Amino acid sequence: MPNEFAALFAAPVPTAERPLSGITILLVEDSRFASEAVRLLCLRSGARIRRADSLRHAERHLATYRPTVALIDLGLPDGSGLDLIARLASATPRLPAILATSGEEGQREAALAAGADGFLAKPCMSLGEFQAAVLSALRLDSAALRLRLLPGERVAPDRLAYRDDLAGVSELLTDEAEPGTVAYAARFLAGVARSADDPPLAEAADTLCDRVATGRPTGMLLAELAGLVDERLKGGGPEGGRRFA
Repeated sequence: MPNEFAALFAAPVPTAERPLSGITILLVEDSRFASEAVRLLCLRSGARIRRADSLRHAERHLATYRPTVALIDLGLPDGSGLDLIARLASATPRLPAILATSGEEGQREAALAAGADGFLAKPCMSLGEFQAAVLSALRLDSAALRLRLLPGERVAPDRLAYRDDLAGVSELLTDEAEPGTVAYAARFLAGVARSADDPPLAEAADTLCDRVATGRPTGMLLAELAGLVDERLKGGGPEGGRRFA
């Protein structure tokens, strides 16, 4: 009987099929669609996952437990993920692994400079890429893993999570919104639209990002982007959006 109880509470043992068994990942990510993708990747890999949708919520998690891996999005509603990465990288004791993720170009170098052990570019739907990135950050050998995994094996998040993201950010796309809020909403939409394979919406959001960054008027583009989001929420789909010049 004692041996049966010991087996019941024994730590999971990693295998080639589930190489992340026994690992807990804290995902700091504001997109439900991206979070659903990582949840599926963790499920297939054997890892436990907890999610925080902001820096503030991440700090609450970290105050109560110590994850094996922190996977941190760089664009969060209450600040930059780079700040959290820098703090965790200099903490004692340090987490075993810190990974950054972003859909914006040129962020890998900034993440590594802040102290991240690795970087995952969005959209990340590949099981092999995800597992290899986590194992590499933990400095574990993933050679055997790559021999076992099918290169094309991918996850497919529920599209309802994309709709949830759009519904949440739609409230920020108003004329009364502060420039910082508009910039965050545009970056968020650009990233989640690329992850969901919605090029028209991603292009529109990128254009708005450029306008905000250069201080040019955004009123018309903001209204048109809000219209594209509304079309999708009403079931119009990506095909309903026109391309932005």
